[in-house]
Amino acid sequence: MMDMGKIQILGRNVRGGVVIAALCVAAVVLAAANLTIGAVDIPLHEVWNIISGTGSDNDVWELIITQSRLPLVATAALSGAALAIAGLLMQTLFNNPLADPSILGVSSGSSLGVAVVMLLLGGELGTLFGSTIGGYISILAGAMVGAAAILATLMLFSTLVRSGTILLIIGIMISFLASSFISLLNFFSTQEGVHSYVIWGLGNFSGVTNSSLPLFAIVTLLAIGWSMLLCKPLDALLLGNRYAESLGVNLRHTRNSLLLIAGLLTATVTAFCGPIGFIGLVVPHIARLLLNSSSHSILLPCTMLAGAVVALMCQLVSVLPASGMIPINAITPIVGVPIIIHIILNRNKIKYFN
Repeated sequence: MMDMGKIQILGRNVRGGVVIAALCVAAVVLAAANLTIGAVDIPLHEVWNIISGTGSDNDVWELIITQSRLPLVATAALSGAALAIAGLLMQTLFNNPLADPSILGVSSGSSLGVAVVMLLLGGELGTLFGSTIGGYISILAGAMVGAAAILATLMLFSTLVRSGTILLIIGIMISFLASSFISLLNFFSTQEGVHSYVIWGLGNFSGVTNSSLPLFAIVTLLAIGWSMLLCKPLDALLLGNRYAESLGVNLRHTRNSLLLIAGLLTATVTAFCGPIGFIGLVVPHIARLLLNSSSHSILLPCTMLAGAVVALMCQLVSVLPASGMIPINAITPIVGVPIIIHIILNRNKIKYFN
């Protein structure tokens, strides 16, 4: 007869398989809905013909699918997965169930880089390449440079500070400092510059084109793949730093790896899509509640899929009947706040919260 431990592991694996299968189905359904529903509704069979390479008699539909909606769906799924994984890594690293990617200050660093381009330079970098393409390149470059600067600062402090709590506080202080500089730039900028920056800060998944999607996908998938290799150290961290060290985990190396992965994922999404809130905070809790487990071997893939599902759902909700979209950051709090309030109110009943 199997002992109780093996039965629990088997039950956890079965439940994990069912949850992952359900999330895969949900992701496919939501992706199909995002491809068919929009300012121009396109029949599902026509969408399938276009995607499968058969083609469509309607050239406009084919252009909408290939040039707009396919990159949009891919970007939303990858962004949701990336932010969710980054949030999970931060919550495990800092042993704080309310930590999220923005707590590191990387999002603020990206925002500061974009603010410098839009508000201080007035988009002048864009004139080097042409108004539209150059503006996009300059904003992307500003976001990446800002995020890289904050991440490098955090990595430097991680070599000097041993306590995860102190490092968390340093990240929060850096975020406040970046926000202060952004406020000053907004105060001294023109009305047009402030308006453009505010629109960027609302977040959207439509800024990634077919030409930039491969770069976005490669960086995101490589970072997610790297996180999957750290399941055992992450599980050990759940039991405390001393226990993790007794198991042979190199805490400094693991912490630096987690910071680098989470920072890279957050910076990439922020640079391409703007600062997207709440997904990194909420989705890891959704995954844990679905699995009733904190084992990262099953929690990481479940969190990745749940992040993609939540992002695709928010994107679908954002589509207006007429032309246009509601900003993503106007929708994510509506989804995230009730879940977080529920978790806080029921924290004594939720095993992983304690």
